[in-house]
Amino acid sequence: MFSVDTCFRVRYEETDRMGVVHHSNYYIYFEVGRTEFMRKMGLSYKEMEDMGYMMPVIETHCYYKQPVGHDDEIVVRTRMGKFKGARVVLEYEIRKKEDDTLVVYGSTVHAITDSKLKPVNIKKACPEIYEKFMGCL
Repeated sequence: MFSVDTCFRVRYEETDRMGVVHHSNYYIYFEVGRTEFMRKMGLSYKEMEDMGYMMPVIETHCYYKQPVGHDDEIVVRTRMGKFKGARVVLEYEIRKKEDDTLVVYGSTVHAITDSKLKPVNIKKACPEIYEKFMGCL
């Protein structure tokens, strides 16, 4: 299964008064993973938008297992969970790099739309994009 690991350090401003990453930042980390996933599959999100297609988030899930704090190095592992012509599910695991501890796991569900946010069956609309997504399953 095609997956992409994206590594970075937690920045101070991403933590809360308790010294751990604020829960809302994990969705930003998911987005970082998603952006790199698409780039590695051969089609950046920007290229997709330039072609007239978008992937708005329509559903999210996030399960918190362990805290991480400032300067911890984390790995966001991103993979495609499901793909149907007009909908994509991406799955994420965030782990501490030093010991591979699972910190968070979750998913995002995306509609595939045109630039006016009207749903599109990408298999019919753009077989090139469809094939890239199918290659990730």
